[in-house]
Amino acid sequence: MAYDEGLAQRIRDSLAARTDIAEKKMFGGLAFMLAGNMCCGVVRDTLMLRVGPVQYHEALQQPHAREMDFTGRAMKGMIYVDAPGFAEDSALEDWLARAVSFASSLPPK
Repeated sequence: MAYDEGLAQRIRDSLAARTDIAEKKMFGGLAFMLAGNMCCGVVRDTLMLRVGPVQYHEALQQPHAREMDFTGRAMKGMIYVDAPGFAEDSALEDWLARAVSFASSLPPK
């Protein structure tokens, strides 16, 4: 399954200053790992974010955000954001900051 390479590049550009980011193909898309922990990614043309349990419900209240239900069951702490929710670079930056904040709070793997 293909993923939006343009979105992947926007994420790469946003996270370029970090030295602890690695890319890994998963979920039929591309995940960005921060110190070995999943942070964010791209599934088809959708932004995938790991926001954690504390930010989860608040993040879902944002426009264009929804539960990540890749397996048919919601994955707590993980959300999808549809394209209109990150069309502007500033919106993408805001979403990525949430994911980086959570992934940075986890011990490195």
